[in-house]
Amino acid sequence: MKKSGYGSILGLSVIAASLLITMGSTQAATQFKPKQAGDFLIRARIVDVLPDESLNSNIGGSGHVNNDVIPELDFSYFFTDHFALELIAGTSKHDVDWHVGGSKVDLGSVRLLPPTLTAQYHFMPDSRFSPYVGAGINYTLFYNEHHGNDNSSIDYGNKFGYAFQAGLDYAIAGNWSFNIDVKKLYLKAKVDTSVGGTAVHATGHLNPWLVGVGVGYRF
Repeated sequence: MKKSGYGSILGLSVIAASLLITMGSTQAATQFKPKQAGDFLIRARIVDVLPDESLNSNIGGSGHVNNDVIPELDFSYFFTDHFALELIAGTSKHDVDWHVGGSKVDLGSVRLLPPTLTAQYHFMPDSRFSPYVGAGINYTLFYNEHHGNDNSSIDYGNKFGYAFQAGLDYAIAGNWSFNIDVKKLYLKAKVDTSVGGTAVHATGHLNPWLVGVGVGYRF
């Protein structure tokens, strides 16, 4: 992950740790609902999207994509106490620029919609602390492309990719839970633009980290 994202990750980690300590001290005797087959889980998270990009083009140099903090919803269904499928829904906006030598070229902004489906294994579904791991696929849609001050047009190609995740659910009370989740998406990127009348073709990877905290409710 890029250095610019460390502060955001640290902030989320501090918030998560503080909440878990508070929950642990006040909810120890509170009844909660264990994870079970047939459960439908909805979570709402605040997510820090941290692109880990590696982009190259026919004019040399490298691309830079900034971070974004977004709300996210995810929906999970438990086929057994341990196995579930999760679908996430969230969209982020990123400014893009290109660095060639000592110059920076403004390429505008773009929004990403990467619906991601993962298959998860939940450890200790009967426990208040229940970690999980997952893996799956995503399809990234690029939309609302806006060219910048230094280019006259820009176009992004939609792509399939894959994802890995790890997380922790902490049962608060009843059907409510607190969640910490980290995903790594592997996204290929193809960008076509025009800079000063010169066609520029860039390819590479965005590979963002998605670091989130939130709450969940199971039906």
